[in-house]
Amino acid sequence: MAEPAIAMEVDSPFGPLSISARNDKIVAIDWQSPAVCEETPVLREASEQLTAYFSGALKEFDLPLAPLGDSFQQAVCQAMLDIPYGQTTTYGAIAEKLDTYGQPVGNACGANSIPIIIPCHRVLAVNGLGGYSGEGGVERKIELLKLEGGFPYLL
Repeated sequence: MAEPAIAMEVDSPFGPLSISARNDKIVAIDWQSPAVCEETPVLREASEQLTAYFSGALKEFDLPLAPLGDSFQQAVCQAMLDIPYGQTTTYGAIAEKLDTYGQPVGNACGANSIPIIIPCHRVLAVNGLGGYSGEGGVERKIELLKLEGGFPYLL
């Protein structure tokens, strides 16, 4: 039986976030307060890094991650982690790298269990923004891109 995830609340410009960890690795970020809070070193570090990111002081996260999902979703998560701060790519560009199609990449982006840290907001459709599964939808995606100075890509 898998060890249960533990969670900690983090304040963000978008309201409270819940960061969850299992086996000392971040497994999820949710757009709400956790039901039960527990502080651990990895959760405390994640909280500090997210706070620095939201203030504009952090451009790259350095945390142990264990995103949920199958091997394809893991590959898409890795491709998203390769997108530099303030830049974007398309579902199609990731699909080309993974020898697949844009729709499965979009589905995997939508299933990303660690948004913000694994930057699914940096992935756009070839002819527009695409979607965003986090609370606030596409508006949240735009806010995160603006936070990173990536908003020229939205014009």
